Amino acid sequence: MSWVILIGAGIMEVLMVIALKNSESFKNKKWSVIWFLLSLASLFLLSLAIKDIPLGTAYGVWTGIGAMGSVVIGMLFFGEKVSIQKIILITLIIISIAGLKLV
Repeated sequence: MSWVILIGAGIMEVLMVIALKNSESFKNKKWSVIWFLLSLASLFLLSLAIKDIPLGTAYGVWTGIGAMGSVVIGMLFFGEKVSIQKIILITLIIISIAGLKLV
């Protein structure tokens, strides 16, 4: 169950980055509040996950999901350049997350 919670924390982090982008440097109050709530949700879920998952593993997976997710969201919805290098690096993050789960 802790791994499901950790994945949820990572997803909240990705959503938090989307809200941050839409907050326009915290000028848009609605998106700024959404960012704040998602930040709290992400950190709360991470805090639950580290009760059963080692801190280094949990943090690595959490940041990996956030990094990978934000790159994918950027390419799909914010017009960021798609490149083979990005795809390869995202794949390496996925492999790293799987490796952390296995060890």
